[in-house]
Amino acid sequence: MQFNNLREFITWLEHHDQLVRITVPVAAELEITEIVDRVSKGSSERNKALLFEKVTHHEMPHENGTPVLMNMFGSAQRMAWALHVDQLDDLIHNLAKVIDLRPPQNLGAAVGRGMELFNALRAVGLKPRKVKHAPVQEVIETHAPSLDFLPILTCWPQDGGPFITLPQVITRHPETGTRNVGMYRLQKLDSRRLLVHWQRHKGGAEHARVAQAREGRRKEEDNITNHESRITNPKSLIPAAVVLGGDPACIWSASAPLPPDIDEYLLAGWLRGRPVEFVDCITQPLSVPAEAEIVIEGYVDPNEQHLEGPFGDHTGYYTPIEPFPVFHITAITRRRAPLYPATVVGVPPMEDYWMGKATERLFLPLLRLFLPEVVDFAMPAPGVFHNLVLVSIKKRFPGHARKVIHGLWGLALLSLAKNIIVVDEWVDVQNFTEAAWQALGNVDWSRDIMISNGPVDHLDHASYQHSFGGKIGIDATAKLPEEGYARGWPEVARMSPEVKARIDNLWANLFNTA
Repeated sequence: MQFNNLREFITWLEHHDQLVRITVPVAAELEITEIVDRVSKGSSERNKALLFEKVTHHEMPHENGTPVLMNMFGSAQRMAWALHVDQLDDLIHNLAKVIDLRPPQNLGAAVGRGMELFNALRAVGLKPRKVKHAPVQEVIETHAPSLDFLPILTCWPQDGGPFITLPQVITRHPETGTRNVGMYRLQKLDSRRLLVHWQRHKGGAEHARVAQAREGRRKEEDNITNHESRITNPKSLIPAAVVLGGDPACIWSASAPLPPDIDEYLLAGWLRGRPVEFVDCITQPLSVPAEAEIVIEGYVDPNEQHLEGPFGDHTGYYTPIEPFPVFHITAITRRRAPLYPATVVGVPPMEDYWMGKATERLFLPLLRLFLPEVVDFAMPAPGVFHNLVLVSIKKRFPGHARKVIHGLWGLALLSLAKNIIVVDEWVDVQNFTEAAWQALGNVDWSRDIMISNGPVDHLDHASYQHSFGGKIGIDATAKLPEEGYARGWPEVARMSPEVKARIDNLWANLFNTA
């Protein structure tokens, strides 16, 4: 399966009975959220993508407006299709083949490995693919561009205003030029301004810090040799673009926790099996996916801040009002009849859980590069990603679980995990009942826990200090004598294979009452 844009994905979902068209007029203020929330938490039969075809909002109270696509990533199957695979676990196998560091055993294996690497390089593209004419630039507005035509959602009653919730926010590093694509919510201030909620641990926030530092250095220099650049960019403004729509793999990739210098659209190209096509922006020195629905061009002034929020977030709580930088709009380009993709977050489970599940599956092979003893890991929905990580390992020596906990706290955004529970390799961490059984029954709470302080998620409201708080690691593995356990660890009560096989053969007839 291959999708170039949202329209092709919608066609695929509709063909597979995974999309419902809502033709009743619904308001972008609160009503769409209530519908999506019920669908996300309802039965699997009702949990489908929703295309709202008649959406009203404050600026267009009597018009059908722009259709709104919701919940397209809201199940394991739809999330897998969005990333061009049949099942999410296919992501593990596909990436593992590319990054396999073991030497090939024979010529055939070497050729196969070479082809995997070649195909991966071809997919991401050594150079960006540029086009001169793009669907997203069928309509170009540079004279007084306005956000008012967009059905931007007001999700929850106490939200500070309408928020764009499923964007791809593009910036480039002010010094290296490396592109960053982030999924940062954007609060609408008025028809020409947005607020960019890039949290302190995100790539966009780092671009802002670098821009501010550069400006500070310029002010301190007595002899400025590059006088022209100071005039043309006196405040170190950050060119930016907000992309809505495109290939669903591009949309999801904006949420992927990649290292700072890796372009998220390269990941999207690998997932697609071919490079992303770009078109140059009209008013900013950036390029954007050509197959997008809408692009909002502009710039961010890191020195101009405005109070943002509250916002009903994925933690299930409103995040407080904080200052964030202003995005000034210089142009809006779009298709003639665009679609508006959005998502709703709140009390779990919701669509963002499946977006996180895709991240979990894709990054397992990369995690094993650093911690090869890891069998699997999972982030249950109630943990809202950062509150709980379950890990199974092949335990080989005393203190092995503690080694893994320390290792995870040193890896990228897993450094923000507040609770890491390590279990033995036979425990299925995707089966939360089985994992809880082990975590609760295998722990001596006076000996098997590690309590530390460190960085926590920007949105964590329980920490007494902003973005810094307590963390716990729990060793729920079977304990070894060298770890001070002298009683002899008991065996799990399991049925013999012979009896299981006999009952398997009898099972179909046991409950046949005919």
